[in-house]
Formats: sequence, C-alpha cells, structure tokens
Amino acid sequence: MPYTPIVATLGYVLSADGRQVLMIHRNARPGDHHLGKYNGLGGKVEPEEDVMAGMRRELREEAGIECESMQLRGTVSWPGFGKHGEDWLGFVFVIDRYRGDTLASNPEGTLEWVPLDRLHELPMWEGDRHFLPLVFDGDPRPFHGVMPYRDGRMQSWSFSR
Repeated sequence: MPYTPIVATLGYVLSADGRQVLMIHRNARPGDHHLGKYNGLGGKVEPEEDVMAGMRRELREEAGIECESMQLRGTVSWPGFGKHGEDWLGFVFVIDRYRGDTLASNPEGTLEWVPLDRLHELPMWEGDRHFLPLVFDGDPRPFHGVMPYRDGRMQSWSFSR
C-alpha cells in the first residue's frame, strides 16, 4: 500500500528566557483522540501552504501569537497513528521568538507554560518521550524519525541525523 500521509506541523514555543515551553492540555472535547494529553501546537497543513506557513497559521489559530523566528528541528513519520489508522508525517519546529500575548485556551484545551525540565512529567503520547529530547538537545542537525503505531500504541522508534 502506498505511503500517503497527512502532512502536519508540530511546534514548541519557548518562553523569552528559554526555560519554559507552551503546551496545550487537550481537555476540551470529549471525543478528542488526544483527550487528556499534553502536546505542542500545530495541525494539518492546508493544500495551498508550505509547512512554515502552516505552522505560522496554527500558532495564530491555537495560541493567538505571530511567529517571528522558528527552526525546523526534525520530522517524524507516524504510520498508523491516526484515529482510524491514518499515516501522519510531522514537521517539528521550535519557535524561539513571537509577538503577542498567548491565549489562555482554545477549542481544543488549555494552554500552559511548562518548565522544560518538567516536560517529561506530563501525560502525553508514549512516543513523544522518544523524540522530545531531540527537539531540545541543542544539536543544530535536524533529526528524521519513524514511529509506527498500531491500535493507538507505539510499535518502535528509530531516527537518523
């Protein structure tokens, strides 16, 4: 079967001092595939957008901010991750400069500033714990990973730089 993933963005907004990251606590919609979990901001890329334009739009829609600087940290292929087994391909960014005041919440949940050193304590997708250290490790080389899912569970993780 051909690989025809849903293309998406996933962004981690840093505070001005670089010690906190803006996360969404997906606690607003009962039928949400991500209900109860914390995640970065982002979503599907629209047909007329490049991935950076998609990330900027998602930041406006989900957090009410305008991105001034972002870096691509890597990509993750999630075969089988979707609610109905769809494949996803995510472009992962760190946003280190923005303007505007962040919203307190959006239709998906509550926005919270979380200390980077406490990120691992949050309820999140099991697989996020594998790639998040690469997002914040300071290595200038982007990572490119594959994380197959089956029945809502991560099956494996591998990456290269």
